[in-house]
Amino acid sequence: MTLAVETETPIRLKGKYKAMAVCWALGIGSLISWSSMLIIGDYYNNLFKKYHPTRALALVYQPFALGTMAILAYNESKINTRKRNITGYIIFFASTLALLLLDLATSGEGGLGPFLGVCVFVALFGVADAHVRGGIVGDLSFMYPEFMQSFFAGLAASGALTSGLRLLTKAAFEKSHDGLRKGVMLFLAICTSFEFLCILLYAFFFPKLPIVKYFRSKAASEGSKTVSADLAAAGFQTKAAQAEDEAKQYERLSNKQLFIQNFDYALDLFLIYVLTLSIFPGFLYENTGQHRLGEWYSLVLIASYNVWDLIARYIPLVKCVKLESRKGLMITILCRFLLVPAFYFTAKYGDQGWMIFLTSFLGLTNGYLTVCVMTVAPKGYKGPEQNALGNILVLFLLGGLFAGVALDWLWLIGKKDGF
Repeated sequence: MTLAVETETPIRLKGKYKAMAVCWALGIGSLISWSSMLIIGDYYNNLFKKYHPTRALALVYQPFALGTMAILAYNESKINTRKRNITGYIIFFASTLALLLLDLATSGEGGLGPFLGVCVFVALFGVADAHVRGGIVGDLSFMYPEFMQSFFAGLAASGALTSGLRLLTKAAFEKSHDGLRKGVMLFLAICTSFEFLCILLYAFFFPKLPIVKYFRSKAASEGSKTVSADLAAAGFQTKAAQAEDEAKQYERLSNKQLFIQNFDYALDLFLIYVLTLSIFPGFLYENTGQHRLGEWYSLVLIASYNVWDLIARYIPLVKCVKLESRKGLMITILCRFLLVPAFYFTAKYGDQGWMIFLTSFLGLTNGYLTVCVMTVAPKGYKGPEQNALGNILVLFLLGGLFAGVALDWLWLIGKKDGF
C-alpha cells in the first residue's frame, strides 16, 4: 500500500491517545532498569559497601551511555530507527534478567567478583539507554509535542513506580529471613517482565497506529531515511505529495547548523542534569545523615524526588504555565544552582522535613524544565532535522548526567572513609 502525504495534519486522525499511552509505557521501559539500580541502592550499599556502589555504578553507566550516544547521534541519518530501538529494549531486557541470575548464582554474596559483574550489566544499561532514548526522542520530535511529553513523563514514572514498588517489597519482606534480598529479587523480576512488554509494544503495536504512520510517512516525504523500516512494518511505502518539490524536500540543515541554532537548548539540558545528578542519588544515600526514619530515610527521599519529577512533567500541558522563552529558561536553570548550598547546609544543620522538601523541589524543577525544553526546541524544523535535533539534545542531556555523577564524588571530600 502507498500512502500519499498531505501537507497538514488530519484533524481526526485516529490513535492519538493510544500513541500517548504507548509513549508513556516506552518511557518507563527506557529507564526502569536503571531506576531499579537506584532504588535498590540500599541493598547494594549493604552488599558492596566499601565500593560506594550508588556512586560507582552511576559513574560506570554514564560513560557508556554518552559514548554510544555520541556515535549514534553523529550517524543518526543513516541508522534504522526500528532496529536501533528494538535492540535497545532487548539489551535492557537481557541485562536486567542477567542481574537477577547473577544474584541467584552468587547467593547474594558480596565481593569484588560479583560487583564487577554488576558493573558489566550496568554498562550495558548505558548502551541500551543511548539506543532507546536517542532513537525514541528523535522519532517523536516530528510528531505531536504531547507524544514527547508522554515519553518524558514515562521516564519520570519509571522512578516513581519503582520507588513505590520498592517500598512495598521492602515492607512485605522486612521481617522475613533475608528479606531485603527477596524484595530485590521480586523487584528485578517485575522490571524484566516490563522490558519484554516494551519490546512487543514498540515492535508490533506502535508502528501500526494511524497517527504514527502519518507522521512517519510525512517525515519520509521530507527526506528522512530512518523511518523506512517502521513504515514497512506497518505495511506502507511513501511518496512525495509534490514530485517537483522532491529535491527541496531532501535538503536539510547539517548537524552542525542545528547545534549552532539550538546551542542554548542543548546547554539548558546539560545544566539541568549536571545539577540533578550531582545530588541525586549519591548525596541522598550517603550524605544526609541519620534521622528518625532510619534505613527508610533514603528510600523516602528518592521516592519524593521521583514523585515530584513525574508530577512536574505534566505541568507544561497547561499552556499558561509552560515556559517557552529561551532567555527565561536559561535564567531559571542557572538560578536552580542555588540548590547546591541549600542541600549542603540542610544536610549539616536541618532536619529531615527540610531535606524532603528540597528533594521534592529538585524533582519538580527537573521534570518541568526538561519537558519545556524538549517540546519547544524541535518546533519549526522538517522531520529529518527534528530527528537529528532530538538526538543532539539527548546527547547533551546524557553529557549532563555524566558530568553530574562525576561531580557527585566531590561531596565525599573531607568525609571520613570517603575514598
